[in-house]
Amino acid sequence: MSQQTTDQTTLTIGQDDNRERAKNFVELHDQVSASIELLDSLESFLGTFQNDLSAVSGQISDLQARSKEFEGRLQGRKRIERPLSQLLSDLSISPDLVTTILDTPVAEPWIAVIEEFQQKLQSVKVRSRVKAARDLAELVEGLRIAAATKIRAFFQAAMQPIRTSISTNMHVLQSSVFLKYAPLYAFLQRHAKTVAQEIQRAYIGCAKLYYETGFRRYTRSLGYIKTRTIEKSVLIGNVGNEPGIPGPFVDTERLVHAKLEGSGTTLAYMADDKNHKEPMESLFRSALMVLLDNACAEYLFIVKFFREPADIPAAPPSPMPRSPQPDRIGTDFGSERGGTTSKRMSIISVAESNQGVPTKEQEKEQRAMLDGIWKQIMEPATQFCKTFAESCLEPPPPIVPLLTMVRMNEVVLAESQKRDCAPLETFLLGLRLTMWPIFQKEMNAQVESLKKMVDGAGSGYLMRGTTLKDSSIQLVCQRYAALFTSFVALTGEDEEAMLFSNLMRLRQEVNRLIITQAGKMKDPAHSATYLATTYEILLHNLSVGPFIMVALQQAQVCLSRLDLILPLIPRLRQRLRTGDNEKKRLDRLNVVNALIFQYSSPKPAIND
Repeated sequence: MSQQTTDQTTLTIGQDDNRERAKNFVELHDQVSASIELLDSLESFLGTFQNDLSAVSGQISDLQARSKEFEGRLQGRKRIERPLSQLLSDLSISPDLVTTILDTPVAEPWIAVIEEFQQKLQSVKVRSRVKAARDLAELVEGLRIAAATKIRAFFQAAMQPIRTSISTNMHVLQSSVFLKYAPLYAFLQRHAKTVAQEIQRAYIGCAKLYYETGFRRYTRSLGYIKTRTIEKSVLIGNVGNEPGIPGPFVDTERLVHAKLEGSGTTLAYMADDKNHKEPMESLFRSALMVLLDNACAEYLFIVKFFREPADIPAAPPSPMPRSPQPDRIGTDFGSERGGTTSKRMSIISVAESNQGVPTKEQEKEQRAMLDGIWKQIMEPATQFCKTFAESCLEPPPPIVPLLTMVRMNEVVLAESQKRDCAPLETFLLGLRLTMWPIFQKEMNAQVESLKKMVDGAGSGYLMRGTTLKDSSIQLVCQRYAALFTSFVALTGEDEEAMLFSNLMRLRQEVNRLIITQAGKMKDPAHSATYLATTYEILLHNLSVGPFIMVALQQAQVCLSRLDLILPLIPRLRQRLRTGDNEKKRLDRLNVVNALIFQYSSPKPAIND
């Protein structure tokens, strides 16, 4: 019984344990089911997450591609920013520029405005393929026409004082108005050639009338003064009954008229004073100096004002601003495009430099054009000066004033060459060709007159000599000394050979005259004494001439030789009186005569 009870008890306990275990198994089953459901849910979530990750990865790749595209476009915008800015700056016209040209008269502010406007015109011309430039062309053309019209009226008004009054200071007007506003005329030369040529013709007419009137009045006044002093050419051999004049008669004050420096020019109002007189060479010098200053000043103005201006250098066209393509970022804004732009700029700069510097042919043509303008303006003035010069040469003046005028013409010619006034050189060369033959003709007349005097004083079997007084011989010697002194003072290196060859011919005839006169004396001692006395007088006249004033080398050489010879003459003459016999005395006297006249020649020997 107890065993049965125990078994029942054990069975009951086992059943209870089984029920507990079953309950646990059920709970465990429920947990496993929940875990399976959770795992299924997690599996589903992970699958969705993977899909989402794939979508995000694709979006990130798309964003990276778009970022690269934006970066390329940004670099492209940065590259075209400067050309676009330059393009806008070149094609934009400020309101101030338009207002100045349309609403204000021509004044000093126009100089800077016109310079800027020319840059705009050049930019519009260079960028003619740009639509903005084509749209702006009509406005720019209207401004160009307005500017040309106002500038034309301005220069026409500036010429009015020249047309109305001869008292207008031409050179002040040129420097203060025309040259000051020369950029405005250069604008017309570049962009309105017809208007520029019209202004040029108007100026030529005004300036020609101005100089024609001025030089006509001035040369007429000089002609009035010239008629008050009449000088006839005196031949060295025409002595007549004129007494000898003590000392050489050289007017050193008249020799200074062969130089630019010195006294001032003769003014036109001086002709109103009927007592005012001046030598002919002074009037000739005044006419040439006035012509020199006016002609050179006018030529300098013509070169500065009417010379063709150089073309304005234009900036190279900027590349067209456009957005780069994503697939061509490297080629559009990289080395290929950059290299093309650089090459294009270098070609344009070389073309502009070649165009800006004129060639020799262009320079020659331009010089011919400027010379032509000068000739049109100054032709009446040069004609009046030529007429006055011809009046001074007809009849020929005395030989020294004539040489003074010749030397003055040479000095003015050299000065015009220094000032680079080529057209004036042509006029002065024409005067030279006119004056030198007249001078040579007058020198031949001087020599011929002395030859006739010598031939008339001589005697032969078929002719009877004319009796000449010693005073006439002294007068000839004085005239020769005066000519020699004046020629040395007026001689230039270029004419030295020709002048002294003429003087040598004259000296030979003087020597013949003195020897012929001495040969008429029967007593050889008296003849030799006469030669020594005459040569001594001639040498004295040469030694007291104005060599120090002229300070020429030839004169200094002559004086140095004369200083050595003159002290010896009294001692030699004393020895003549105490000589052993007549023959020795005559020989010594001939030596003295030869020495004296050797050093009175135009080209003294250098060796003792």
